[in-house]
Amino acid sequence: MVKNANVKTLVKILIGAAWLDGKVQPEERNYLHQVAKEKDVAADPEIKPLLYEFRVVQPSEFYGWVKEYLGDRPSAEDYQKLIEAISGLIYSDGDVAIEEAKLLTKLQSLNPANETPQSTYNAVLKEIQKLYRRWVESHG
Repeated sequence: MVKNANVKTLVKILIGAAWLDGKVQPEERNYLHQVAKEKDVAADPEIKPLLYEFRVVQPSEFYGWVKEYLGDRPSAEDYQKLIEAISGLIYSDGDVAIEEAKLLTKLQSLNPANETPQSTYNAVLKEIQKLYRRWVESHG
């Protein structure tokens, strides 16, 4: 994948992850703006409407971006970047729930080198889904 496209997709994934609970928290918003600025994509026509919450990101869109980012054969490096980025978003509100910590530990233990690409992809999605379901339940 082209490097800039990869960066844009990663930023879209983070924005989508922030929307999974139905709304973007102020701390998440600040974190997303900081990341977009650091990655030099804040003014990108594809990123800007998402970043400024001009439209809601649907879960199906988020999962599509994860699949696009990881591709058919995710590398350990792409996988690790995704985990680190999602970790940053989780930690951005300063309140890491036990479930979030468990998710991060679980995600870090998954190694794409030991599994088929599809099983790794499915495991990542499953863990992200669990995290946000639990977060929604505990904050709902």
